[in-house]
Amino acid sequence: MSSPSESFAQLALSAPILRALEDVGYESPSPIQAECIPHLLEGHDLIGQAQTGTGKTAAFALPLLNNIDLSKKTPQLLVLAPTRELAIQVAEAFQSYARHMKGFHVLPVYGGQGMDSQLRQLKRGVHVVVGTPGRVMDHLRRKTMSLAGLKALVLDEADEMLKMGFIDDVEWILEQTPDSRQIALFSATMPDVIRKVANRYLKSPKTVKIKSESTTVDTIDQKYWQVSGLHKLDALTRILEVEEFDAAIIFVRTKNATAELAQKLEARGYASAALSGDVTQALRERTITQLKKKVIDIIVATDVAARGLDVPRISHVINYDIPYDTEAYVHRIGRTGRAGRKGTAILFAAPRETRMLRAIERATNKKIERMQLPSIEAVSNKRVTEFKQQIIDTIESEDLTFFNEVLMQIETEQNISPNDVAAALTFLLQKERPLMPKAQAVPKARKERDRAANSTDRPREKRPAPGSLGKARRLKRHPEVEMARYRIEVGKIHEASPGDIVGAIANEAEIDSQYIGDIKLYDEFSTVDLPADMPADIFQLLKKARVRQQALAISVTKDGAFGSKGGPRGGDKKRKFADKKEGGRSKSLGKEKFVNKRAGSKSRKPKSKGRISLSK
Repeated sequence: MSSPSESFAQLALSAPILRALEDVGYESPSPIQAECIPHLLEGHDLIGQAQTGTGKTAAFALPLLNNIDLSKKTPQLLVLAPTRELAIQVAEAFQSYARHMKGFHVLPVYGGQGMDSQLRQLKRGVHVVVGTPGRVMDHLRRKTMSLAGLKALVLDEADEMLKMGFIDDVEWILEQTPDSRQIALFSATMPDVIRKVANRYLKSPKTVKIKSESTTVDTIDQKYWQVSGLHKLDALTRILEVEEFDAAIIFVRTKNATAELAQKLEARGYASAALSGDVTQALRERTITQLKKKVIDIIVATDVAARGLDVPRISHVINYDIPYDTEAYVHRIGRTGRAGRKGTAILFAAPRETRMLRAIERATNKKIERMQLPSIEAVSNKRVTEFKQQIIDTIESEDLTFFNEVLMQIETEQNISPNDVAAALTFLLQKERPLMPKAQAVPKARKERDRAANSTDRPREKRPAPGSLGKARRLKRHPEVEMARYRIEVGKIHEASPGDIVGAIANEAEIDSQYIGDIKLYDEFSTVDLPADMPADIFQLLKKARVRQQALAISVTKDGAFGSKGGPRGGDKKRKFADKKEGGRSKSLGKEKFVNKRAGSKSRKPKSKGRISLSK
């Protein structure tokens, strides 16, 4: 085989996939990607032995996506994963890499998820299925999923499937696949049972083994902060205010993000510059020189742009975006703590990125401690201390004769004490950067027990106080319908849109969109106005529906009709939607009034654009 490629463009991947890689910030293949992609593109079976965090998902997803025929809407690729969390993660990776492949559909299938929604999407047509062995077996036995057109099958984390007792299920599934299919088996270890499976089902496989080396970083203090969605910039600003740093390098994934974040930091008073693969060599050298000479204190960079960067004054490395693999992380934090000096590395990690966090701990042979976000009081104390020092430095270094005369005039003419004049000047001076900043709503992740490494739970907000979410409004077109305000656990941090929410409700519960009222998006949840007397079966469907891979988990707000836990109150669980006639008497509208009739309906549910979510 030829030497590993230095760029994805050298790997014969299609133009849409290369565009997607540029979008998500992949600049060069990791070792496992560089070795696996050519083999899989050529149609070989493959055994890949590598740890989590080496970039193995892209190693099989990219080449196998390259071979997908979008005109055929039957499963062409099946990926088996040991857990629902990994299945969702892999499915999201496929969707990300296929973002420019028009009409592409991927479906994650796993236990605990409603079978009905999976059946609808399978009927609609999918190109890739990612699932746990048990649920895949269910579909095959029910004949709700056909593997007749299967081109390739991936066994991801095969050793974990063995540990969890799935190996018999895996072999049963393998027996249902066409003889012509391509197989890629990935496993961190190679127990005898896994080796026997490989020998039995794989045909002359190529073998790629990536050695995972632990790197000790004793001179670097590593810590992480639990990301809270849209509040990353506020959190970063607080950290920069309180941390005693000389210079910092902040890592992001994409070249666009380098410019955007550097501009935002400049606007907040930090001397910053962007460094990406697009900058010229002359500009790169000028930026590094400015950092060395303390003209700027912060560089926002991508992995490739920071290669070879050696500036002794870099005391902090901040991983604003978590890296795609552990090797990149080790390279990143290596920009500090050099030549025996102490350094600090801070990692921003979302709850769903816990697996990568654990992989990084293994790679660095060191536990990464969770940090607390600096309090408003800490920020205020730091600003006051700096302000005092600025006053002292100014008194010692500047001629203040003229200014003393002006202050004496104010004191004499207005009969104002020197202290009050100084306080007023301090107030005017600190307007742009208040010495007592207002508390910002940066939500903290809930305190909880240590989770399994594959957890994808997210921090939840405290439930709002009664009355805080308002009351439902009546529909203009149907003022006779009694409405209630519901809370759903999907919001801005999940990149949800009102159209996504309408689509989920219209598709999953078959409620016609004309009966879906106001939708308000908050950071971590949203509210939606729906008919007040929804039957229990409809309510349960909506609880399980998903938007952007997040369950709606619908409940009624405390301003709504049923109380905070949601669902119909006692009595007939199949009660009909009701509205009140003039005079307060109710008439039954019947469930069928709200049901989307499909044929001839003018529903405003959005057209499918190939998202993974159960509703489009």
